[in-house]
Amino acid sequence: MLTTTYVERRQRLETYFDRTASDTWAQLTSTAPVSKIRATVRAGRDQMREILVSWLPESLTAKRILDAGCGTGALAVIAAHRGADVVAVDVAASLVSVAGERAPIDPAPGTIDFRVGDMLDPAHGSYDHIVSMDSLIHYPRDEIMTALASLASRCTGSIVFTFAPKTPLLTVMHAVGLLFPRSDRAPAIEPVSEAFLRKSVASDPRMAGWKVGRSARVVSGFYTSQAMELVRA
Repeated sequence: MLTTTYVERRQRLETYFDRTASDTWAQLTSTAPVSKIRATVRAGRDQMREILVSWLPESLTAKRILDAGCGTGALAVIAAHRGADVVAVDVAASLVSVAGERAPIDPAPGTIDFRVGDMLDPAHGSYDHIVSMDSLIHYPRDEIMTALASLASRCTGSIVFTFAPKTPLLTVMHAVGLLFPRSDRAPAIEPVSEAFLRKSVASDPRMAGWKVGRSARVVSGFYTSQAMELVRA
């Protein structure tokens, strides 16, 4: 069940990406020139995407993948080229529109179904693997666990996702809002400790049958994010 906090955060993210910073994020995720600060974010996101994709099986032929919070679709395209049938979901219609425009007409050998909606909606179906890159970073730690539990209930293979690691520097940066200029600053990012997530996955009855696999952190200027893999125990 979606909590009030989750729904409120989701609505703020939808407003931010669709009304406030649609053009900014479309540019950030393109190859167009950007400021030095945003260049570090772009480089960090590219590195993180490579890590998450590398944690999926080499062959994704006939595998069903959920790209939960697909943004402008770069990861979905990579997975489809490796044979996956991808359902790519994002709450922001403007980003999904950009994703559709950028995606190849034929992403063979796989397919991509871009959708506007809530990544946790069970109507999207079940999957072999789920990827969620920088989509949970705006939610408090308890909401992250609720989201992971929801995704885990519809996944038979693995879940790879990112969170904002709780480091002293990152906590201060987020507290004073230095990630972007005030005019297009995203909703607050919620740093979470890796220890909390590991303990929660091990003890939360909703995550029974799952365990933490690999973990990796990417730091690139103003971009800091940590990847974590959940696999069947």
